[in-house]
Amino acid sequence: MKLYGKIALVTGGTSGIGLAAAKLFLDEGAKVAIVGSDRGRLDEAATTLGADVLALQADLRRPAEIEAVIEAVRKRHGRIDILFANAGKGLAAPLDAVTEAQIDEQFGLNFKGLFFTVQKAARLMEKGGSIVLTTSFLNAVGAPGLSILSATKAAVRSLARTLGAELAPRGIRVNAVSPGAISTPFHGKMGLSPDELKAAAEGIEAQVPLQRFGEAEEVARAALFLAGPDSTYVTGTELVVDGGLTQV
Repeated sequence: MKLYGKIALVTGGTSGIGLAAAKLFLDEGAKVAIVGSDRGRLDEAATTLGADVLALQADLRRPAEIEAVIEAVRKRHGRIDILFANAGKGLAAPLDAVTEAQIDEQFGLNFKGLFFTVQKAARLMEKGGSIVLTTSFLNAVGAPGLSILSATKAAVRSLARTLGAELAPRGIRVNAVSPGAISTPFHGKMGLSPDELKAAAEGIEAQVPLQRFGEAEEVARAALFLAGPDSTYVTGTELVVDGGLTQV
């Protein structure tokens, strides 16, 4: 069991990649806390994962609520060994339709929320700790209508380097996992109509060298590699899980 005895905190842990990672971390021996913003989905995920999981509701755009999450983990476990900062949100809009509210909402969660999650979680981490950030293949390609989401993910990729450098003297590693087109509920929350979503999915799938969407479990396994003992000499890097979309 690669994570036996480790304490792992997973944000965005109620569905998709986060939920798959929480399951995998549990299977590998970790004690897991998950964070979600919706009480109903959080309760559902907690039921799926089992009674030992600490399920915490928070709006990660609010630093005070992040602080409450970290304090709850401290009270239960005393420390954090692994942080999978995975929570995120995307809204599709062409240039002329982007609003200030859309920018604030996406940067508020995808960048500010992630940054303060790392800041506050790192206080409970010791030498050997691992932080994994979720970025996206969108940090490497130009996707019309996704300028703001892409910008937030490029910023997260930068954080893997800068925070990796800053935390290296403490023996804490920071890396990013970069999913491509993955079969998760995330895409259905981007404000596209069913027809627009279908057309976008078909267009992306046609460009993927492996000719399919990925599965959340495949990204979770990449996160496990970065979180666990197989990557102890890896920091500041990005592990791309996109079926070759941005690589070949």
